[in-house]
Amino acid sequence: MSLKDKILKKKAEVGIVGLGYVGLSLTVEFLRSGFKVYGIDNDNKKVNRMNAGEFPDQEIARSIINPAIDSNQLQISQTYDVLARVDCIIICVPTPLRQTKDPDMQYIMQAVAEIRKYLHQDTLVILESTTYPGTTEEVLLSELENQKLKIGKDFFLAFSPERVDPGNSKYGTKNTPKIVGGITSECTEMAKILYEQVIDSVVPVSSAATAEMVKLLENTFRAVNIGLVNEIAIACNKLDIPVWEVIEAAATKPFGFMPFFPGPGLGGHCIPIDPLYLSWKLKTLNYRARFIELASEINTYMPEYCLSRIVQLLNQNKQSIYGSNILVLGVAYKKNVEDTRESPALDIIRLLEDNGAKVDYHDPYVPNVKVDENSIKRSIQLTSKSIEKYCLVVLVTDHSCFDYKMIQNSAHLVFDTRNSFKEPFETLSRL
Repeated sequence: MSLKDKILKKKAEVGIVGLGYVGLSLTVEFLRSGFKVYGIDNDNKKVNRMNAGEFPDQEIARSIINPAIDSNQLQISQTYDVLARVDCIIICVPTPLRQTKDPDMQYIMQAVAEIRKYLHQDTLVILESTTYPGTTEEVLLSELENQKLKIGKDFFLAFSPERVDPGNSKYGTKNTPKIVGGITSECTEMAKILYEQVIDSVVPVSSAATAEMVKLLENTFRAVNIGLVNEIAIACNKLDIPVWEVIEAAATKPFGFMPFFPGPGLGGHCIPIDPLYLSWKLKTLNYRARFIELASEINTYMPEYCLSRIVQLLNQNKQSIYGSNILVLGVAYKKNVEDTRESPALDIIRLLEDNGAKVDYHDPYVPNVKVDENSIKRSIQLTSKSIEKYCLVVLVTDHSCFDYKMIQNSAHLVFDTRNSFKEPFETLSRL
């Protein structure tokens, strides 16, 4: 049976390398569609927890993942030897930046090195990890193609950018259109056929590099516009103009304007990082991506700007930041998720403590967090009595479950970086 027929009849077995948020979301959709899935992750503790039925989303675990593990429709392990039997391999490993702001490809290279050992006739390999344009062809193809296996004939290779938005209740993996671009037209078609079995809409593009660029455009668009509105927020503060009112009024224009909102900085695994992949790639071609670099500079500065506003607010109330008890609300990088990667809250906590403040935090999604190499904090219980002992409450992540009225009534001072307290009150200061 050909690979195409196996996919169409859902007889193809799928291997997913990397079981973070993206890999798990894909695993769920393939299981729902009736495919047998092999999940691979290097984290032994994570693998053991998953095999014991412990998942971030317990509802999905109970209804889909745990029954699939029990029936052997899903197997999770650390070892790659299962790839010898799979037909389709999807790579969903992290792609961070180094301290020098250049791409850290170690996780992709580790995965590809293992895949190469087990690659066989009629295998489809898809990279979903965000990276710079050219990675699939320049790195993966050169590693996987050999004298026995030729691209587009014996095996297929494509890129399909992940578009997972944690915490989004409207758009998930299944109903978010999927971009696919292969090394050859045959590769694109095979990847398209696979995703059509689990995703509502699949959009093929002309090449893997085009698909890679699509992802970078999406997140660069957001990063640049957030950088712009963050600079507008700074300008409005200097001009004594309420930035949130300005944005809300501008958003009434039915054409030519799309509202973005300022905040304490960018977090997560995509928007702060992905545009810098493009910037790095262009530097190798002797071109400087000035918009991208400027937006990154402004967005990276926002925690320091928040610190300056906090110092100003305390001074206005005849208090010093040194020795002040400050409560940070929310350390996840965005509302209603547990992910703290690149979270500006951690930068704000470090800056406050560097200036002598005593800082606690509360986040119902994050019971404990590593602020730096030597400091692990635990979330305090949030009550009207516990809030009263802090001279300032700094709202960084606007979780929906916060009792904003209780916080307002209990706090001595509030610095709101998200415009979450819609009605003004005497002790409130907004970003």
